[in-house]
Amino acid sequence: MVFINFFWREYKLVMKKLVAGIDIGGTNTVFGLVDSSGNILYKDAIPTTNFLLPEDLVKAVASHIQKDSLLFIDKFELLGVGIGAPNGNFFNGTVEFAPNLKWKGIVPLAKLFSDQLNCKAVLTNDAKAAAMGEMIFGGAQGMKDFIFITLGTGLGSGIVVNGQLVYGHDSFAGEIGHVIMFSDGRACGCGRNGCLETYCSATGLIKTYQQLIKNDAQTIDSKYIYDQAQIGDKYALEAFNFSGDILGLALANSVAYTSPEAIFLFGGLALAGDYIFKPTIESFEKNLLRIYINKIKILPSQLPSNNAGILGAASLVFF
Repeated sequence: MVFINFFWREYKLVMKKLVAGIDIGGTNTVFGLVDSSGNILYKDAIPTTNFLLPEDLVKAVASHIQKDSLLFIDKFELLGVGIGAPNGNFFNGTVEFAPNLKWKGIVPLAKLFSDQLNCKAVLTNDAKAAAMGEMIFGGAQGMKDFIFITLGTGLGSGIVVNGQLVYGHDSFAGEIGHVIMFSDGRACGCGRNGCLETYCSATGLIKTYQQLIKNDAQTIDSKYIYDQAQIGDKYALEAFNFSGDILGLALANSVAYTSPEAIFLFGGLALAGDYIFKPTIESFEKNLLRIYINKIKILPSQLPSNNAGILGAASLVFF
């Protein structure tokens, strides 16, 4: 028995200790196996829309992780699974009434994954997961106080204070994208009007540009507006300046609550570089309370955009 135990211990020592990171989106679910240094050793994706029941999606993802991954990794020990999902409740491990998923009501997604993969599972909102990824693997390493903003189709956020994500009493704190900037403003998917994300997101940028050129053509996307800005189109430049001006104001107001060391911008709109960063920073500094001026950096995220969801989800287990 001692002989067998010795070799079992040796076997366990050489096994890679990995975490599964799962990023569930309205269109695709991306997942991978990550080591403690942030290296993704296996990665795959399946269409979320193919699965009407969450149980079926969980089984499909688990099958890939347990079987297909062995084509790339000899052997590994699964330490746990981290999940980033829309309307993810960290406290309960549930996805609750997600507007862009086909699932209805409250889904106990963390338990489903835990049962299927026989390990612990941690779930949170996708933007909060990405914020954790920034702290563990990205530009916020060593920081205890920062704000993370995702500028994609909408505007998501994660707020870290004293090294901890801010969840509030119900796990849904930190919805900066849904602070109201104009009470009689644009209709938002949340059912209210004038939310920040209706102006400061890829969707918001497109809406602004369409209003400026008086053309709501469906062929206009954020990439087109970026390309137009590069050739000096005054309306494209004005759209970026308008979005940046509003975003800077909202971020200046956010600083008054947590006094972060830095604010990180992530997502497609952030990849526009100075077109969005310059007006945002100018508006930010102009609107800051005096005690905060020149103290807080607005920085691009250091997470790789194509792997941020996986790294963010995995960091929930590593942290």
